[in-house]
Amino acid sequence: MAFLLIHPALKGVAGLFASRGKELCLVGGAVRDMLRGKVAHDWDLATDAQPEEVRTIFAGAHAKVIPTGIKHGTVTVLRKGRSMEITTYRTEADYSDGRRPDQVSYSTSIEEDLSRRDFTMNAIALRLPEGKKIDPFGGEADIKARIIRCVGDPAKRFSEDGLRALRAARFAAQLSFTVEARTLAAIEGALETSAKVSAERVKDELEKMLMSRRPSIAFRLMEQTGLLLLFLPELARCRGVEQKGAHRFDVLDHSFLACDFAAETDCPLEVRLAALFHDLGKAATKRVDDSGEVSFHRHEAESEKLSREILCRLRFSNAVIEKVCHLTKEHMFHYTDDWSDAAARRFLARVGREHLADLYKLRRADSYASAGIAPPANYLLPLAERVERIVAEAQAISLKDLALSGRDLIAAGVPPGKIMGKILDELLEAVIEDPALNERGRLIEIAFKLSDKFAGR
Repeated sequence: MAFLLIHPALKGVAGLFASRGKELCLVGGAVRDMLRGKVAHDWDLATDAQPEEVRTIFAGAHAKVIPTGIKHGTVTVLRKGRSMEITTYRTEADYSDGRRPDQVSYSTSIEEDLSRRDFTMNAIALRLPEGKKIDPFGGEADIKARIIRCVGDPAKRFSEDGLRALRAARFAAQLSFTVEARTLAAIEGALETSAKVSAERVKDELEKMLMSRRPSIAFRLMEQTGLLLLFLPELARCRGVEQKGAHRFDVLDHSFLACDFAAETDCPLEVRLAALFHDLGKAATKRVDDSGEVSFHRHEAESEKLSREILCRLRFSNAVIEKVCHLTKEHMFHYTDDWSDAAARRFLARVGREHLADLYKLRRADSYASAGIAPPANYLLPLAERVERIVAEAQAISLKDLALSGRDLIAAGVPPGKIMGKILDELLEAVIEDPALNERGRLIEIAFKLSDKFAGR
């Protein structure tokens, strides 16, 4: 039997267990990655030692043992700058909440422990310190064949833990593996269990899908099995929403392609989310006139609203929500050479310089997804150059760029309050239209005229 190279730090830990007559095995994703020729960064370990025995084993070994999952037999060990999760061999009873076992019983056999795991590729162990493989379910063969297959009965596996169905789709995208037919077919029958998974765990899986090499692999599997309708119904409703003109694909395929392009070009998470969600509103805003002309008037506003609902529902951070919604709202700009300088300044003021690079990335992804053809390298370059010139010339595009502040207006005799806010907005608009007006004296003069106008309303 072949042996894999074991990290010296793992051998050292295994020595501590062996000195107490206890077994230690490397399990899970680390073994899977090693068999794929990858470097394993996260170490999950399994042992026949119970949690309190693990604590004793590490006593005096310059390690910190944290009871992170003590209820389920898991502790986290911090030693020599490394973190390891160590779980006692176990068997499990029913999963009434669709996520965690109702009862955990400890086992003395690594083979029995592996039998409770989700997929064969994750049910392989390396006995430490020598690295002997323990593969009772043919996981290595499935890895070589690039197949995701449940351990045992797939219907039972998915009914135990609702997250496993999402993990199957995620692994397919991350690893470019195929989900075995019986495993795939069993997902639909376990949707009721998947529906019990917490929003936070769903979010975590979606993030991993989005950050994979081809997110659409996961999302197409989700659509095929009903998971997309369950967790992202707003996106699922885009299937069959046909488009005209330069668009070759319906809205859902267009969204998948845009997301893939964003992933291929190494865009950050927020851009990938915006690429996936930017046209959500087309299903609700589609109109066909008497001549057969198709329109999606103001779909970007509806897309922003739906994106916010999804991201809030899935407990994304406020920063991610605001970024994705802003990009979605602004993705429909149409630049032409006849834009006035004022129009270019308004665009910059509305979008914000800090969002420009990501908005350009989103537009490139959107353009690609229209027909599956990458836009030219100089796509949006005229706009980008024009905007950079505005920035270089330090032209005013926000209130902080004005030559005066609210305090200056108060000092000049303009009363504070709601009217002052309106005056400042009007002053900014005036300066955007004509940068020459951005002088303190001229702005105060305009402010008094505005104050009289607002006071007379």
